[in-house]
Amino acid sequence: MLLIPAIDLQNGQCVRLRQGDLNNSTVFSEDPAAMAAQWLEQGARRLHLVDLNGAVAGKPKNEAAIRAIIGAVDGEIPVQIGGGIRDLDTIEAYLDSGLSYVIIGTAAVKDPGFLSDACTAFPGHIIVGLDARDGKVATDGWSKLTRHSVLDLARKFEDYGCEAIIYTDIGRDGMLSGVNIEATVALSRHVRIPIIASGGVTDLDDIRALCAVEHEGIEGAILGRSLYEGTLDFAEAQALADEINPND
Repeated sequence: MLLIPAIDLQNGQCVRLRQGDLNNSTVFSEDPAAMAAQWLEQGARRLHLVDLNGAVAGKPKNEAAIRAIIGAVDGEIPVQIGGGIRDLDTIEAYLDSGLSYVIIGTAAVKDPGFLSDACTAFPGHIIVGLDARDGKVATDGWSKLTRHSVLDLARKFEDYGCEAIIYTDIGRDGMLSGVNIEATVALSRHVRIPIIASGGVTDLDDIRALCAVEHEGIEGAILGRSLYEGTLDFAEAQALADEINPND
C-alpha cells in the first residue's frame, strides 16, 4: 500500500482544510519544502500537492513553493499535483519542471474532451480526481454537487487512458472520521485502473482496513490532517502497510 503525504498549498504555506472549505484552514508549516524533505526522510515514496489558490483561480498560483518542493525532493520520489489545471500548456510546464503526475478534477467533469486530450498527449502522467458525496461527483472546490454518478464517470475516464483515480469522500475529508472503505471498494471493483483513497484516514486502524482490501485494486491512500495533527505517525503507518503486504 502506497501511503502518500499531502501538502496543501495556500499563499505559500502548508495548510489543511476541513471539507474543502478555503475559509476553514489551519497553517501547519510556513516552509512546504522543509515539510516535503521531512516526509522524504520518513520514507515516503510519493508526495501529493494541491495548489489551493490555483484551484480557485484556474491557473497555478503557488509556483515558488512548488519549485522549492521539487528541489527538496530532487527527483528521489515522484510528486503529483492538482489544483487549477485547465490546459495542456500547464500540464506540460508541470511535467517539464520535474513533477511526475498531474491531477485533473473539476476540468475533467466539465470538459471531458480536455481530459481525453491530456491523456493522449501525456500518457502515463494523468490522474483523475473524483470527489463525491453519496455517490455523486462534486466540482468547483466541492461547492457544486452534480448529478454525475462517480461510478459512471470513473469508467468513462478509464477508457480515456488515465493512469489512476483519486477518490475522495468529501464528507470525511479533513474530519478524522475514518476512511469510507465501502464506497472506495465499490469504485475499485467498477474499473480496472488503480484507485487511490483520500479523505478521512485517521489512524493505524484505517491503514489496516485499507490494506485488507488492497487486492481489490486500491493502490494507495493520501494522508493529510492525521499526519499534521499527530493521530498517525507516517513512518509507523508505512512500516505497518509494508508488513501487511510485503510485496508492494
